[in-house]
Amino acid sequence: MSHINIEIKAKCFHPEKVEAFLLANGARFAGLDHQKDTYFHVPAGRLKLRQGNIENSLIFYNRPNQSGPKQSDFLLAKIGDGQAQQALLAKALGIKVIVEKHRKIFFIDNIKFHIDEVPCLGAFVEIEAGNLQDPSLTVEQLHAQCAQYMQAFGIGEADLVENSYSDMLLNGDRP
Repeated sequence: MSHINIEIKAKCFHPEKVEAFLLANGARFAGLDHQKDTYFHVPAGRLKLRQGNIENSLIFYNRPNQSGPKQSDFLLAKIGDGQAQQALLAKALGIKVIVEKHRKIFFIDNIKFHIDEVPCLGAFVEIEAGNLQDPSLTVEQLHAQCAQYMQAFGIGEADLVENSYSDMLLNGDRP
């Protein structure tokens, strides 16, 4: 089944303030995940294998590169043996790029927050308002939730990041 996220990525100049706000507002801290995202060559969309100490999934998604809240339609499958799956997919499709990051993961209701540190790129915050647990949530409601937290975190238009970490690394972008 396909699900929807409305998400933003922004440069984060004050990760400790974002974390303090989340904890003060009842966020559940899921932990610190060291993630390795391996992207594979596919004809359309993006296919990545996420291997971490918390999250391990094969994820296919379509999302436009644009600043501001954007819709991401995705399919997700939990995985067990990430190394074997990476070897299989690398042989079949070829590796496009690998992104490694340290990610603090928080949840408030249906909203997932990431505070990321990505080598060579810096610190970022992501907000993902999704309908995974509650498919009755509309795209409009998800946009409103995302906007609420953008305002709470003091995220301005100039802070928003258009591209994925994978694109930033492939393009040699440095914020």
